[in-house]
Amino acid sequence: PENLAYVIYTSGSTGKPKGVMNIHQGICNTLKYNIDNYNLNSEERILQITPFSFDVSVWEVFSSLTSGATLVVAKPDGYKDIDYLIDLIVQEQVTYFTCVPSILRVFLQHPKSKDCHCLKRVIVGGEALSYELNQRFFQQLNCELYNAYGPTEAAVDATVWCCQPNSQLIPIGTPIANAQVYILDSYLQPVPIGVAGELHIGGMGLARGYLNQPELTAEKFIPHPFAEGKLYKTGDLARYLPDGNIEYLGRIDNQVKLRGLRIELGEIQTVLETHPNVEQTVVIMREDTLYNQRLVAYVIRKDTLLTSQDLR
Repeated sequence: PENLAYVIYTSGSTGKPKGVMNIHQGICNTLKYNIDNYNLNSEERILQITPFSFDVSVWEVFSSLTSGATLVVAKPDGYKDIDYLIDLIVQEQVTYFTCVPSILRVFLQHPKSKDCHCLKRVIVGGEALSYELNQRFFQQLNCELYNAYGPTEAAVDATVWCCQPNSQLIPIGTPIANAQVYILDSYLQPVPIGVAGELHIGGMGLARGYLNQPELTAEKFIPHPFAEGKLYKTGDLARYLPDGNIEYLGRIDNQVKLRGLRIELGEIQTVLETHPNVEQTVVIMREDTLYNQRLVAYVIRKDTLLTSQDLR
């Protein structure tokens, strides 16, 4: 179980590639959870569209091979051609596929996406799933949507949430089997429910570390403060909700300080995207001509009549 299974390179927030050494125990735990949670069996047909340089491809290929499901392999870069993707799903009667929310958005914008009646479950991850996109999905498709979260260092998935049509918040769910998730402050102490902190991951899914980078491994894979083993410092900001689900708030380095107050830009974006006429937003801190700092939100709107006053 401790033997090396595969190495996948990821740049993360640093932009500098690093090889993540994942072990058999971690990926086997993820695959077993997927088979149980998504009810995978020999009757299912899983679409493989993710390039092999990304860890989701491991989920696609081996979830099918270990469950007896049929693996439908798309042509290289097939995910970039939505016409081709939809035709393949319909022709091969695909029941499962996974993608990032930005691809799901383009998929749902295509008029033929409503023809994909064969789909049972769609799993998204790798980016934040917006309120608007979650709503659009259930308006167009009659199947389940899952929001999965997990860095490469945690063997693809660490938490999963089964999305709901009318949910105002889109959490990343609860830990998968044999995964530990802690939200800690800078002193490695648990924060109260509703308070933001850095998300740390432990349990069976943890990678061995980074290939030939012992210093970075020691920095990111720290001694477990509450038990034996290690915790991975994700650098992601999150908080526990009262119902036990976890809400992803963005990167820690997306935190700004304005007029003495620490502000989470991800929280502002999340609130703006709950507006029914907002397609997508990004919030940044800028300076005016007098060098006064202020927060500026850029909004892609669905309704051309949307004004800044509507968002206040």
